[in-house]
Amino acid sequence: MVIIALYLSFIYAPVERTMGVVQKIFYFHVASAWVAFFAFFIVAVFSIMYLIKRTRIYDVIAGVSAEIGVVYTAIVLITGPIWARSAWNTWWTWEPRLTTTLILFFMYIGYIMIRKMDGAWEKKARLASVFGIISFINVPIVFMSIRWWNTKLHPVVFGEGSDQTGGGLEPEMLVALIFSVFTMTVLYSVFLLKGVYIEKLQIQTARLKEKIQEKMIS
Repeated sequence: MVIIALYLSFIYAPVERTMGVVQKIFYFHVASAWVAFFAFFIVAVFSIMYLIKRTRIYDVIAGVSAEIGVVYTAIVLITGPIWARSAWNTWWTWEPRLTTTLILFFMYIGYIMIRKMDGAWEKKARLASVFGIISFINVPIVFMSIRWWNTKLHPVVFGEGSDQTGGGLEPEMLVALIFSVFTMTVLYSVFLLKGVYIEKLQIQTARLKEKIQEKMIS
């Protein structure tokens, strides 16, 4: 799927008239942003479920999803300046979307740090769950920032104006974008399943160590 996405983005989709070849970063930049938002949505959902049910697997899923979301947000923050250098002639500018995305990145870095603190996992899980739910509030702010603050740097591709048409995309570009988003989402799902499996193994290993220590003491 990644190979097909690369083909659609770099060969099938036409070169954008204004920005040229560098615009092709768009397909992976936007797809990574979508997956990051989706990953943080999963964090919020399973954090709520953990606070209600107090089931550890919900906390594990939220934690793994947050780690993946941070990686995809890092990809967004790396590809964005590369694109910005060509489009705006600067690597970084403190415009609303870039600033709110950077804040989102640091918020979930903080979430991961909470989970890595010393102490009982129940206390860390409760604190992380609350922080994960609060942090998700920034996701719609990042998405709507270019509309609320009317920035001229980030273009609105979809949903601008009364007819909600936005800047628009050529059909080939739209196909490449949709497939790239789908591919990144599938990758996220694979990473999530693998991450949860590893976390469960680590929990089982810790329990076995505790049992062995208890037997040795007795």
